[in-house]
Amino acid sequence: MASRGPTDVDAQIERAREVMARVSADYRGTTKRARRRARSAGRKLVWMAFVNALILVTAGVIGLNHALGLFGGLAVLLLMAAVTLGIAMTPAARAPTERKLREVDIKALPAQTERWLEAQRPALPPPARTLVDQIGVRLETLTPQLAAIENEGEAAHELRRLIGEQLPAFVGDYQKVPAPLRAQPRNGRTPDAQLVDGLRLIDGEIAAMTERLAQSNLDSLQTRGRFLEIKYKGD
Repeated sequence: MASRGPTDVDAQIERAREVMARVSADYRGTTKRARRRARSAGRKLVWMAFVNALILVTAGVIGLNHALGLFGGLAVLLLMAAVTLGIAMTPAARAPTERKLREVDIKALPAQTERWLEAQRPALPPPARTLVDQIGVRLETLTPQLAAIENEGEAAHELRRLIGEQLPAFVGDYQKVPAPLRAQPRNGRTPDAQLVDGLRLIDGEIAAMTERLAQSNLDSLQTRGRFLEIKYKGD
């Protein structure tokens, strides 16, 4: 019996899988951004409580020696309201520049690169945004593994070249292309497609670096597992 080629149903299933993968990546990115906003809001709330408590303590100390009166109490309330409003309206910290990424400590580099990528995300095409979210998740996974590596070691240099230099430079080159030209083929490929392919390569290389850095832990786990099997399972 002759094998049949892909049907319309197969094509629809494949498209559905692509859509689900894209939605999943977008959800991870949205969740990550929500966590970041929640942390920022939490820090602001802590500062509001601290400064307002300081104002109240100061007002109490002054009130022990000089009666504040109605106008003094009103001034304290207005000051607290102004401080609360000022802290609430304070803008979030700006994303690092490409130059800053080349200089930041290696242990903080993944988090700083993630912030930089997040700032570039709105200007990228949808397929690239999905990859940016995926790279952000990989950078979060990578961060704890850098605690034990040296700033001047080979692994640190390799990582800095990839996510501190090549990744920002690659995205920066794309952003310099005029918007009307990004979807026009050049030598058989559009700049949009080149961006997606390059980000996919970078994503794969970050995954490989993460695995290499975790190799000693993986080997230790495997060795300990074998020891447990020999000691407690075998005769």
